[in-house]
Amino acid sequence: MSQDIPYGPDRKPWKETLSPLAINADGTPMVTPPSQDPAEVYSYPDLERGITPSNYQVPTIGFTADHARKAQDETSAYVNKQSLNHLGYQCSIGNDHSQVTRYLHTLLNNIGDPYVPGHFTINSKWMERNVLDYYASLWNAKWPHNDEDPETYWGYVCTMGSSEGNLYAVWNGRDYLQGKFMMTDVTRKVPTTTYVQAKLTADKPNAFTPVAFYSEDSHYSFTKCMAVLDVKSFYRLGTELYPGQCPLGGDWPTEVPSEGGDAGPGSIDVDKLYKLVEFFVSKGYPALILLNFGTTFKGAYDDVKRAGEMLLPMLRKHEMDERWIQVVDPNKPDDPKWIKRNGFWIHVDGALGSTYVPFMKMAFNKGRTAIKPPPDFDFRLPFVHSICGSGHKWPGAPWPLGIFMTKTGLQLLPPTNPDYVGSPDTTFAGSRNGLSSLVWWSFLTQYSYEAQIDRVVYSLELVKHTYQELQKVQTDIGQDIWINYTPLSLSLWFKKPNDDIVHKYTLSPESLFVDGEQRNFVHMFVMSNVAKETIDSLMQALREPNAFTTAEKRDKKWVRRARKAGVESRITDLHDGMILGKADQGLKNGVQPLFNWPMAGRGFK
Repeated sequence: MSQDIPYGPDRKPWKETLSPLAINADGTPMVTPPSQDPAEVYSYPDLERGITPSNYQVPTIGFTADHARKAQDETSAYVNKQSLNHLGYQCSIGNDHSQVTRYLHTLLNNIGDPYVPGHFTINSKWMERNVLDYYASLWNAKWPHNDEDPETYWGYVCTMGSSEGNLYAVWNGRDYLQGKFMMTDVTRKVPTTTYVQAKLTADKPNAFTPVAFYSEDSHYSFTKCMAVLDVKSFYRLGTELYPGQCPLGGDWPTEVPSEGGDAGPGSIDVDKLYKLVEFFVSKGYPALILLNFGTTFKGAYDDVKRAGEMLLPMLRKHEMDERWIQVVDPNKPDDPKWIKRNGFWIHVDGALGSTYVPFMKMAFNKGRTAIKPPPDFDFRLPFVHSICGSGHKWPGAPWPLGIFMTKTGLQLLPPTNPDYVGSPDTTFAGSRNGLSSLVWWSFLTQYSYEAQIDRVVYSLELVKHTYQELQKVQTDIGQDIWINYTPLSLSLWFKKPNDDIVHKYTLSPESLFVDGEQRNFVHMFVMSNVAKETIDSLMQALREPNAFTTAEKRDKKWVRRARKAGVESRITDLHDGMILGKADQGLKNGVQPLFNWPMAGRGFK
């Protein structure tokens, strides 16, 4: 560590930027100096083009007005430039959110349950409840929420996007299938809530061990959920307890295969899902089934309706459609209660699709588009337990936000009801951003169903135009650029162009294996804010010489971390095929896998 390392916009020695208030009488600093120059450590010239790292280093003596203005102008120019051509991610950019600025002088905190105002009075829960009602109606749930009616919906606006919704769904589903209950003893001087586990019987030893199923095209947050909440996937349980018994033949797949593999459209193979679920359900395990409605890379839709209708008779055969579980109140051990629950939980990750497909269906029904929407996915299907959606994807917001929704009778009950908050702790987060509900509500008040249908139809037509233009590019340059499009989605993917094009249009790179060959793709989402001129500009760029000449770069920092970990796992550098270890060898040595994170696909690297 050196006090002479240059620091701050003026690049003076760090010691000269230190406030006198942070210096001891003997001249030594009261705070730690840098060990390296952050401007060099945090230098990403390929990805943060036009950003000068030293302009953002904050000296303890503060910024001058000129330095602050220079940094803000640089950031504003960068963000505006990248927003203008943004194509690679499913984010709707460009909505008018000026109404938010009048609230930035205060704190809007929607802490606690949306339906209980609480003691923190500076919130926007009245807006949140109406946003939730809007989507409850759109997703065919019974509304409004009513604590006394288990068939009405319950939900909340997430501080994060659908990753939080997925996390909450897995948590809710896990506890539901594990036979857990909250029991509150109000007879005590201080009422106490007890977490109770249903009684396990000797004839059904697996009754409270849920097994998770999700496809190889699912968002990576599902894998994170398994690790954080210690939920066993079918792969983990299969390799631990049932080696060589996979009903699909061969080794247990890490996730449920998608139709056509990497080269396919990205939707889950329902027939293979059925076989995998039946294997475990027949052994008494409850099933936690996580389906997709608009996947991250291919934009694919799992056929939720077909999956549920196929699984239900099989679940009924094994007495897992409904089951009775025994609960014993620790305060009344001689008075056990029997409660009926499903032996399965189906969650729909509708990060993108759940918020715009209902309008696609309206457009199709009114003859506004010839594109037939995907099958039903929502609460009109009796076997769907929960749904989530991301508002920053559709309709659009200035920061990530989302919705989680289930039925009141299935709701994960709060472990606490803190006096000082005055609202039950029913959500995943403690404090929640009240601006999210405000922004979402404001959008819905500005855009009627008709206006939202117009946005959907525009995107569907522009997707068709983009697909046709990509085919023309392929013909013009005389080169196969691996054009792919999942029917009904807003996503297209094709061969990765050079880094300049990827950066200019914020395209999302992805490595997939097609017929055993690794191919580097990029994908793009044609959201309602995308201008036709932006698509035409990209097409022109793809026609330029060397547009598809790429120099792949090994991520040396990532490989160093992998080596340092020293574990027997398969760690592959996709750019040169270097293998540092093999999972197979670990299995032979008696090491049981907990989770298997793919190093390619779905945003993995």
